[in-house]
Amino acid sequence: MRIALLSYSTKPRGGVVHTLALAEALAAEGQDVTVWTLGRGGDSGFFRPVDPRVRLRIVPFPDLDGEAVGPRILRSIDTLRAGFEPGAYDIVHAQDCISANAVDRCVRTVHHIDHFTTPELAACHERAIVRPYAHVCVSAAVAGELLDGWGITATVIPNGVEAARFAAAASPAAQEERQRWRDRLGRYVLSVGGIEPRKGSLELLEAFALLEERDVRLVIAGGETLFDYRDYRTRWEKRAIGLDVSPVVLGAVAHDELPFLMAAAGVFAFPSAKEGFGLAAMEAVAAGVPLVASDLPVLREVFGGVAGFGSDAPTLARELSRALAGPDPARRAAGEALAARYTWRAAARSHIQLYHSLAS
Repeated sequence: MRIALLSYSTKPRGGVVHTLALAEALAAEGQDVTVWTLGRGGDSGFFRPVDPRVRLRIVPFPDLDGEAVGPRILRSIDTLRAGFEPGAYDIVHAQDCISANAVDRCVRTVHHIDHFTTPELAACHERAIVRPYAHVCVSAAVAGELLDGWGITATVIPNGVEAARFAAAASPAAQEERQRWRDRLGRYVLSVGGIEPRKGSLELLEAFALLEERDVRLVIAGGETLFDYRDYRTRWEKRAIGLDVSPVVLGAVAHDELPFLMAAAGVFAFPSAKEGFGLAAMEAVAAGVPLVASDLPVLREVFGGVAGFGSDAPTLARELSRALAGPDPARRAAGEALAARYTWRAAARSHIQLYHSLAS
């Protein structure tokens, strides 16, 4: 089949990671796959190399100084729509609300349900749910939200994860690479995803400040996003000072370095307010790292039995302390086994089955 997967960025956000991995797995199954996206800020390629069997179409999207979020959303939609060539594909599959608005007919993966206050974003989100002719969700919990809120039945196809890549970073052979991060950062609690409301960044600060362990640092990686979270980050920085916490903010970490940063962590913190699956958390358990997560239905669905769960700062702190106190070999083994079950090959084959059912 001729398949177009549409995304909104070349940066290492969860939806973009998903898009590239799915595209490569589909191509490995013999499909003709093209990934379309916007090249923000002059980007002419993705954050990592892509299998050459996948065609890439990156539509230039220059930055405009002082552009607000709403106008940037509308310009993103218009720019991708103007560049896209819809007639060349049997299936057009959008992975986010921007790309779903940029085409007239598509399959849509709803990774998670958002609730925006910016009018342009709210309208974009709503249209991207009601207009597609078929829907995919990466967890049953999100599919339930879609059914309850809009009466839409979605096909549930879980994410895959590059479990072997992260497991290798935890192996004895990678000791030197892990030690470089420990020499730089010491003992640390790691969060990946940047500083933003959906990732529970303020809640993580509050929980970290309650830890009795004094030899542990809070490390934040990632953070490339379309949205403007400067006000939230200012609040976060002021609250860190008020709590006498000095986080290390790494920003985007190179694709090849991320597994070693992950595997060297004492615990992975995932206090998200909204998630669709938890790909970064699954990468952490693949690397054998203890996981502490928000007590959300979707995270219970995916990580029940392998994570510690907290619903507020005290309970998150309790679980972080428990994970830092010492290894739990049984939970680690269960986490590694869980991650190994989620393969991109299985995800691709489920997508192909869905695509053929839609085409027929």
